[in-house]
Amino acid sequence: MSQETESEQSIIRELPPEISNKIAAGEVIQRPSSVVKELLDNAIDAGADHLKIVIQNAGRTLIQVIDNGSGMGKEDIRLCFEQHATSKIQDVDDLFKVRTLGFRGEAMASIASVSQVTLKTKRPGDEMGWKYEIWGGEEKSFEPAAVESGTSVAVRNLFYNVRARRQFLKTDATEFRHILKTVQQAALANPDLGFEMIADTDTIYDLPKEQSLKDRITDMFGKSYKASLIHFREETSYLTVHGVLADPKLTKRSRGEQFLFVNGRPIQHRYLTHVILNIYDAWTGEKDYPFYAIFLEIDPKQVDVNVHPAKEEVKFEDERSVIKLTKSVVKKALHEEFMVPDVPNRDEESSFSSSKGFSSDFNFGGAKNKQHSGGEKEPVKFPSRINFDRPKSQKGDQDNFSKQLYDFDQAEKNEQDKSNQDSRPQRMRDRGFWQLHDRYILTQTRSGLCMIDQHAAHKRIIFEKALSATEAAIPSTQQLLFAQTMDFSASEFSLLEELHPIIQRMGFNIQLMSGNTAMISGVPADIDVGDEQSVLKSMLQQYRELDGRFEFDERRKLAIAFASKTAIPKGKKLTDMEMENLLDQLFACDEPYKDPLKKPTLEYIPLEDIEARFR
Repeated sequence: MSQETESEQSIIRELPPEISNKIAAGEVIQRPSSVVKELLDNAIDAGADHLKIVIQNAGRTLIQVIDNGSGMGKEDIRLCFEQHATSKIQDVDDLFKVRTLGFRGEAMASIASVSQVTLKTKRPGDEMGWKYEIWGGEEKSFEPAAVESGTSVAVRNLFYNVRARRQFLKTDATEFRHILKTVQQAALANPDLGFEMIADTDTIYDLPKEQSLKDRITDMFGKSYKASLIHFREETSYLTVHGVLADPKLTKRSRGEQFLFVNGRPIQHRYLTHVILNIYDAWTGEKDYPFYAIFLEIDPKQVDVNVHPAKEEVKFEDERSVIKLTKSVVKKALHEEFMVPDVPNRDEESSFSSSKGFSSDFNFGGAKNKQHSGGEKEPVKFPSRINFDRPKSQKGDQDNFSKQLYDFDQAEKNEQDKSNQDSRPQRMRDRGFWQLHDRYILTQTRSGLCMIDQHAAHKRIIFEKALSATEAAIPSTQQLLFAQTMDFSASEFSLLEELHPIIQRMGFNIQLMSGNTAMISGVPADIDVGDEQSVLKSMLQQYRELDGRFEFDERRKLAIAFASKTAIPKGKKLTDMEMENLLDQLFACDEPYKDPLKKPTLEYIPLEDIEARFR
């Protein structure tokens, strides 16, 4: 058979560059934040000391990074858009001692294959710069231009020619948070560089050059961090570990402010993150996430940064030693700050009751297990004053179910006048209500035992009321005696802007101001005065946790977030009257048997099942 015939029958073909570049782009450019990261890496590697990031429509319309670095000459411009073309790698050995951020040579080719790119660049010593346009991998123009020294890369209409990828992008708020996290990582790793970030004409950051890490964190995340940062540094011949840890009382209910760097490169390392969070367990809850920025400096030969297409993961030659040393340094920094003995974490020991650690009631200045000087636990404040109008009759199956459970006498139900209120506690005892471990309400029924989760039940009550409030013509708002100003991080403020109309309808009266600041002058009637700031911030954090995990609309996610914060906590002692009111309100709900996330609010045990346990 001739060679020509064999070629005609071949089923394996070399892919055209336009297809191979789009495949590479799928690995490297996953979302707008991937573009931001690659452009920032190149700008930093080019020696810039000031970077400007411009974002429009969460990166869908425009991503532009402008730097004052070394720029490029005419001969390098086309090459930088060729696949696997780079100035960072000369031979194989260079792969094992990478010190730059961008080195693969895939980024610009991948970006250009799925967007419309305009590059302007000039070297400081050149009289004239150049403007280069490439759309979908196809060159459009290449001409001299009068531009400032440095490089400007404008990426427009990302994924315009790969519509399936564009449709899979998340909401603007979600994509913008990823971009913001990318900029935060670059700004924290390079406090000596100036960063300016503008999103849809709003200035998000304007960070000066030559900042201390403490000042940079304060400028980026808020003034509350300034007095709450713990600096640490430990040097060994193998590894240097340094950075800052935040006071545990600054924890949040969502991830996003945990930063790890290796040789200035932001990384993800699940096990190391797990270890660090475990160290905080002595002071925080399992679902509380502290702020930290931890920097590891190690010989590049001892770490492989070439294990992930987006360079987000690394592999250490001696993984065990790196983790062990980092854990030791972080634990020492925290324990020295608070002058406490060494504390075993939950992986090492399940209880802190020994004399070597904390007692089970120890708490770092938070609300949990808070005690008076006399030794008695301070009662947890009932956080909501929700008071549904008690319905004259229940609807459908709910009415039948509550009748089966409690078999209330109709005359007893109608005893509402004041003269009968004194007998109410006795009636409660007659009906058989008990509280188990201040978490569950138990009541006997005609045919068994009903157990109600007080926290889940109250979440359902608050959720339905908050949801209905968003549909009301006029929000129910209690005005504060004095308006309060609140400072937010850039990501929190961006989310607040997006959700502002719905939050207003829920009963909040909030005025958005400049500089990531808002003024709150009214809150829903269900919030105790004094809790408004913590409730609002917790709502935003809880909304973030729900975003992307559940197919709910914005109203439902906000209502769930509000209910999660204001519902009766587990561990709250309830009076007989409070227990009765809670159950009356629960069975007035449209869906009393599930909380907003479909977890059960109550369980029923038939009497025969109980009797079977004693046979």
